[in-house]
Amino acid sequence: MRIAINCRSFLKQNYAGIGRYAFNLVQSLGAIDPHNEYWLYVQKKYFDFKKHPPRVHARNFHVKIDWLGRGIDTVLRPIDIYHSPSPDNISITDAKIVVTVHDLVYKTYPQGHTQSTIETTEKQMNVIAQKADHIICCSHSTIHDLCQHFPIDKNKVSLVYQGVDNKVFFPVDNAEKAIARRLLKRKGISEPFILYVGTIEPRKNLQNLILAFSELKHKERYSGKLVVVGMRGWMVEGLAQVINRFNLANDVIFPGYVPDAVLRYLYNLADAFVFPSFYEGFGFPIVEAFSCGAAVVTSRVSSCPEIAGDAALTVDPYNPADIEQAIEKIIRNPELRDELKAKAVKRAQDFSFRKTAEETLKVYEKVVKT
Repeated sequence: MRIAINCRSFLKQNYAGIGRYAFNLVQSLGAIDPHNEYWLYVQKKYFDFKKHPPRVHARNFHVKIDWLGRGIDTVLRPIDIYHSPSPDNISITDAKIVVTVHDLVYKTYPQGHTQSTIETTEKQMNVIAQKADHIICCSHSTIHDLCQHFPIDKNKVSLVYQGVDNKVFFPVDNAEKAIARRLLKRKGISEPFILYVGTIEPRKNLQNLILAFSELKHKERYSGKLVVVGMRGWMVEGLAQVINRFNLANDVIFPGYVPDAVLRYLYNLADAFVFPSFYEGFGFPIVEAFSCGAAVVTSRVSSCPEIAGDAALTVDPYNPADIEQAIEKIIRNPELRDELKAKAVKRAQDFSFRKTAEETLKVYEKVVKT
């Protein structure tokens, strides 16, 4: 097979969940499949130094850069499979089309998006529903949402869980924890702290997390900080108002986007990792936290309980008191915390990018045969 993969989502140095998925999928396919021919499609202008074409150390992987923006159909032919790892441009005519749909957040949580974004995404999804030969979803929750909102033949949809890079995210020993403490201290972060990781946007529910944290501080149940890691998204102005209203300016730390090595240390040293999102298609940070042996609190809605299994405390994300109580259970009960940490490491073993690549390759083979 001649397989083309669009690499748009991980060309820049800092990328979030979709970019992490696409990057690791490409690298893992390179590790497991020496037989098929892969073309990595990159749209990049001359003198654009912010985008970096991918490197895969496999002879059957080739990078195809579209310098002039001529489009997929012109640059990539002839191929058998074109895979878009996220809903995107699929204007290609002479190939079977595979698209990964990560979530239907614009449908299920429209208040977290601008009207322009909703309209653009709706157009893309209608084209995908009509033209895609197969759709990959990363959770049963996303499959349910997709089939609820679009007339999709379920035989054209496959569940492929995403993974975690356990060479990056893993429990560190006491010697490395000492190194971690010194590194984080230089960044203004000291123990104890509660951790959140993810893009800062309304559906991530940071406002209710901050309200829950405020109650813990008000009741003098917790002396530490709240560390909020992630890139700024959109519609985040209300967070500053909440922080100022409860005098938390010195207690909530925003380090922004951090390298994976720093993120690993944060997961390892946090008293609790809290991810109370209103909606997730998969929820990478949950699995990363598990892989580092963190005690996790997450939502009991969308894909979060599906991914968490029995390895986390789940809460009603719309109820700050519920979030607060779950955090307090972990920080005041060492036995529960240790139990959750052990379950977390075990649960993380269910997710690997090698498995993601193997199951994706099966989708390619199925699509070509049909």
